Amino acid sequence: MPGIILSHKLVAAAIAPQNDPGMIFFLTSQPLWISGALIVGLGTVLAMLGPRVVRRYVALERLTENNEIAGFKYATLGVLYAVLLAFAIIVVWQKFSDADSNVGREAGAAETIYRLAPALGEAGPAVHAAVTDYLKRAITDDWPEMGSAKPGAGQASKQALDEIYAALLTFQANNHGDTPLVSEILYQLDVMTQARRARLIASEGAVPGVIWIVLFVGAVIAVVFTFFFGTRNLQAQTMMTGLLALLIFSELLIIIAIDRPFTGTVKVEPTALSDVLADIGAGPGPRPAQ
Repeated sequence: MPGIILSHKLVAAAIAPQNDPGMIFFLTSQPLWISGALIVGLGTVLAMLGPRVVRRYVALERLTENNEIAGFKYATLGVLYAVLLAFAIIVVWQKFSDADSNVGREAGAAETIYRLAPALGEAGPAVHAAVTDYLKRAITDDWPEMGSAKPGAGQASKQALDEIYAALLTFQANNHGDTPLVSEILYQLDVMTQARRARLIASEGAVPGVIWIVLFVGAVIAVVFTFFFGTRNLQAQTMMTGLLALLIFSELLIIIAIDRPFTGTVKVEPTALSDVLADIGAGPGPRPAQ
């Protein structure tokens, strides 16, 4: 019964409105040991109690009658759930890896713009200031907002990005057309803009609510199914059920931990952006006053 109640709460959180992060976000944002204790620890303990509870009310003879047929059915169930788990892990890991790569692209494009800006003449200092401001705002404002699932994350860096565009477009208008230098800077700015947008989208998580429902309900079914196998050695059955639950809930923990690449203990840090600030001599300090 406690396992069913826990599953019901997780399912309710998964189908909660989008503006309410719910229990999934709570688990993602906690230190890994807390999420692990709730998902893996509690789930495994409840799973190990299950065979003992069932054995208390159902005789061993009745359980062993259908072991062979139940085994074939459980094999099919296990394969289906394993495919879903593997698919979810691959998706969240790919998105986590892409988020890390996008931050690197964003930092690289910002540094390229900064290095090319002196060739713009009088517009160079304005571009320098705007790029530096952008990097500082991304680190000090965007990252905390993305980590807390705050609506409208990225507004601070958007203002600095607009300033970079304004400086470049003004220079382009005053010089009556494109040059190879301006074209390259605009290309790098486009790369930075796209990487920033990808970063903000990645912060929202990769697993839809309906998949969370199937993942948690499937985990409960896969574990509870084992309660109704009959073995003479109850302790051995309890240990086998516990090990199975440990594996399933550990994989669920992996999905939860990296579903939001900028939240929780396992997350993408703004190291690449900080390194660029250090390279250009601006340092990761607070952004300039407006």
